[in-house]
Amino acid sequence: MFNGATVHGIAGIRGLRHPAEIPLLIAAVVTTALGYIGWFGLVTWLVTVPEPTGLSAEIREQILGGGTISEAILAIPLIPLLVWIIRALTYAQLRASSVQMSPAQFPEGYRMVVEAAREFGLRRVPDAYVVLGNGQINAFASGHGFRRFVAVYSDLFEIGGQARDPEALRFIIGHEVGHLAAGHVSYFRLILSQLVGYVPFLGQALSRAQEYTADNHGYANAPQGVPGAMGVLSGGKYLGAEVNTHALADRATREKGFWLHMTNWLSSHPINTWRAHALRDRSRPGRIMIRPPESTAWFPPSAPTGYQRSGSWPTPEQMLSVLDSTTTSVPSEEQFGRYPGVSYKIPRNELRWASPVPVKAEPGERTSFEDGQSAPSATGPMQPEPYGHSPSAGQEEGLIGGSNTAPFDPPDPESAHSGA
Repeated sequence: MFNGATVHGIAGIRGLRHPAEIPLLIAAVVTTALGYIGWFGLVTWLVTVPEPTGLSAEIREQILGGGTISEAILAIPLIPLLVWIIRALTYAQLRASSVQMSPAQFPEGYRMVVEAAREFGLRRVPDAYVVLGNGQINAFASGHGFRRFVAVYSDLFEIGGQARDPEALRFIIGHEVGHLAAGHVSYFRLILSQLVGYVPFLGQALSRAQEYTADNHGYANAPQGVPGAMGVLSGGKYLGAEVNTHALADRATREKGFWLHMTNWLSSHPINTWRAHALRDRSRPGRIMIRPPESTAWFPPSAPTGYQRSGSWPTPEQMLSVLDSTTTSVPSEEQFGRYPGVSYKIPRNELRWASPVPVKAEPGERTSFEDGQSAPSATGPMQPEPYGHSPSAGQEEGLIGGSNTAPFDPPDPESAHSGA
């Protein structure tokens, strides 16, 4: 009920928790407490002053006259019961119609769940299900009573198949199990922070901090799965392996402007570019409100940004000359996810983190580039551990998202916590 399901207790694994999460959670609890106090005071006033006059009479008439305000007042004391019922129905639906991972069904995926549970200190292995996706890319974690469970949509589960990227699936599962380990699906946590969703920006900021915490768990569980996970989130399950994650991360520093920030502020998940940047640079927490500075980009831009004036954008002839220079060095079918004008020796399906680090060329030969090497950076190469956390410590929480309707959103905000 209070996240006592892990050996780390209520606090979870502190080294994996985003530093903004607990302050935002405290603000959410205070907001909810004030909401209940206000409700209690309002009800007391309605009972003790049955026939007010003047402005008070008009307010009383609006409250008791039906409509949105009346419904909200009636619903507030029912929130604990409604959350309990929704969580119970969600769990029952999975048990009734989904494929349960086990040693007999999807044992490879189930092993990932078990290993993540052990890594993050869970005392019991959570239930795990594969849900019919029908094209949707989604996953979530939730609970009911003392039970905990994760669900991965079938279209997302496919990326872990033999022909694709098992490490990406391991990252996703680590993200979801991390939500459980960090206490994000605790019943009382949901009750105590429920009303914050009605406060502009505050509820979304708390959700983004929790997603960064979940990403830290996913990274600690499967750092090699980051490119595949971000690729499928931004490019889909078929093109995800061709997404240049470095280019995606660098755009977090260059795409600027009020409306871009507003898109992030209104989202329950960090936008994809900011998320990729946080997963690449493990020296600092992911950004909640303000974009990363441009000094943290690793490579020069390969295309203009939407923030620049359109007059600075290249003409078709200028860009065609760049594309033609790429075509001469790389076959057209091998260009996806690559930097223009750069020759790569690796096949397209092994791209992942495509770092254009020079490989020493023979005299008269064009310099080529290979995958799997850390790019030069002011912040240094990728580190194998999350910030502020040693490789031997336990891990926590979940994965992915993007916009207000981002992938990996739970079926209902009260019933589940998104993982991806």
